[in-house]
Amino acid sequence: MHYVAVIDKDPDSAYGVRFPEVPGCFSAADTFGEIVQNSIEALSLFFEDAEPAHPRGIDFVREQVADEIADGAVLMMIPYVRDRKRVVRVNLSLEKGFLDTLDEAARMRGMTRSAFVEKAATREILDPA
Repeated sequence: MHYVAVIDKDPDSAYGVRFPEVPGCFSAADTFGEIVQNSIEALSLFFEDAEPAHPRGIDFVREQVADEIADGAVLMMIPYVRDRKRVVRVNLSLEKGFLDTLDEAARMRGMTRSAFVEKAATREILDPA
């Protein structure tokens, strides 16, 4: 499930992020690169004690914020990641040579295999292009 974020920035300020489909949910980021992670966290916290709102999609939001877009705001799809606190054990089947390479890459970064796989998968989810 993805929600459309409206992102704007005034000179000498942080990036502001809000979700028209989720009134009251907002975020901010000091750099453009922090927007996605901060926004995922905002959605996760917002829906911690409530059922997620049904997303209406980019066309709906584009109509709602047309004036802001004309003034320079941009839209970004942000995934809602449910239950970010609970760790669950999973079983993956990987080719042995690939697993050895993966483990070496994780070790070089001072990470566990699980942390490395989660970080790589998160990057792919956030930027599938």
